[in-house]
Amino acid sequence: MRKQEHKIELMAPAGSREALQAAIDNGADSIYFGVEQLNMRAMSSINFELDDLPEIVQRCKQNGVRSYLTLNTIVYDHDLLMAKKLIQAAKDAGVSAVIVADQAVMFMAREAGLEVHISTQINITNVETLKFYSTFADTMVLSRELSLRQVKHITEQIEKQQIKGPSGRLIEIEIFGHGALCMAISGKCHMSLHTYNSSANRGACKQNCRKPYIVIDKESGIELEIDNEYIMSPKDLMVLDFLDQVKDAGVKVLKIEGRGRAPEYVATTVKVYREAIDALYNNSFTPERIEKWVEQLATVYNRGFWSGYYLGKKLGEWTTPGSHATQKKIYIGKGWHYYPKAKVAEFKIEAFDLKQGDKILITGPTTGVIETIVDQMYVNDQPGSQAQKGDIISIKIDKKIRLADKLYKLVKNEI
Repeated sequence: MRKQEHKIELMAPAGSREALQAAIDNGADSIYFGVEQLNMRAMSSINFELDDLPEIVQRCKQNGVRSYLTLNTIVYDHDLLMAKKLIQAAKDAGVSAVIVADQAVMFMAREAGLEVHISTQINITNVETLKFYSTFADTMVLSRELSLRQVKHITEQIEKQQIKGPSGRLIEIEIFGHGALCMAISGKCHMSLHTYNSSANRGACKQNCRKPYIVIDKESGIELEIDNEYIMSPKDLMVLDFLDQVKDAGVKVLKIEGRGRAPEYVATTVKVYREAIDALYNNSFTPERIEKWVEQLATVYNRGFWSGYYLGKKLGEWTTPGSHATQKKIYIGKGWHYYPKAKVAEFKIEAFDLKQGDKILITGPTTGVIETIVDQMYVNDQPGSQAQKGDIISIKIDKKIRLADKLYKLVKNEI
C-alpha cells in the first residue's frame, strides 16, 4: 500500500523500454504502460507483451517507482477473457495499480485485489460521481475539461466529506499535466471510427483530426480562411508555468502524456517537471527558472503549448503543421563496445559526420536516454576532431552503452 505523500506524484509514460528507463532515470514517481491491445495507445506505441510484466515491475521496484497498467479501452464481450488474463498477470507480477474505464474491468481488478485508478475516459466532473466510483477506486483522473477552480472544489469536498477509496485512504485526484490534447471530450472520439472504421476508444485512433482541412460553405461556395491552423488539432497542454496553482488545487498526481512519443521526450519532460515539482516545495519555483524549463520543454516534440481548460482562458488554441521542437535528432550510428573501467563508449558511424563540440543523444532499451556534448573523442583509435561514415569513435560516457543503442546528433530545428 502506498504511503500518503506530501509532494505531487509525477507520473510518466512508458511506451517502450527506452522510455521506461528514461522515466526512471529522470525522477518519475510512477510510470504507466500498455500490454497487448486493451489500452488507448494500442496502435501508436510499442506496447509490451504479457511476458514483459515481471521485468517492468522489477525495474520499477528496484528504483522505488510505482507501475500502472492501462486497461482503459471500451471492452466488448470477446475481450473479457483477455482482460481477465491481463489482470491476473498484473496481479502475479506485482503491478501497483490498473487504470480502467470499463465497469467490468473495474470489478475484475477489485476481485483480484488490485488497486484501481479511474481513467479520464469515465469523464468524472462532479463530487457525487466521484463518490459513486469511490467504492472501486483509490485514484481518479478527472475530466480534462474542468477548470482548476472546479478541481479544487472536488478536492476540498473529498477532505470535508472524508471520501475514501477501498484502501481506506482519501481519494487522490490525478490530472493531465503535459502533452497532447484531443479535440474530443476527455478523449471520447468517434471521428476515426466514422472515417476509417478504426476506433479511437479501442486504442486505434488514426488521428484524422490532426490533418489540414479546407472549410467551404456549401451554399455560397465561399472558402473560409483558416490562417494555416489545424482547426481540430489543439496545441499541447503545459501546466508548468502555473504548477503552483495545480498544487493549490489539491492535485495529488500529475500525468505526462506521451506513450507514443520518443524516449528523449520522456527524459526531458520528466526531468523538467521533476525539478519544477521539487522547486514548489523548497521555495525555488521562480519566474527565471520557469522560463528555462519552458525552453527545455520546447526542445523535444511538441505542437506548441497552451494551458488547456484549467485557467478558464480562451478555448481552442489550435496548432500549426508539424513539430514545434527547437531541436531535432539525426541518426548517425550504433553502439559498438563499452569499457567500464575507463568509462569509454565506442560507436560505429553509419551516416553523416560527427564533430567535436556536437550535441549527441544515445538511446537504448536498457540504457534509456543519454544526452551530452562531445568534448573530445578518438577516431579509429587516434585523437580526432571529426568522424565520418565507417569510422569507429570513442568518447567518455559514464553510463554503460550496449550494441542495441542508437547514436544521434542533435541539431537546431528550423521551424
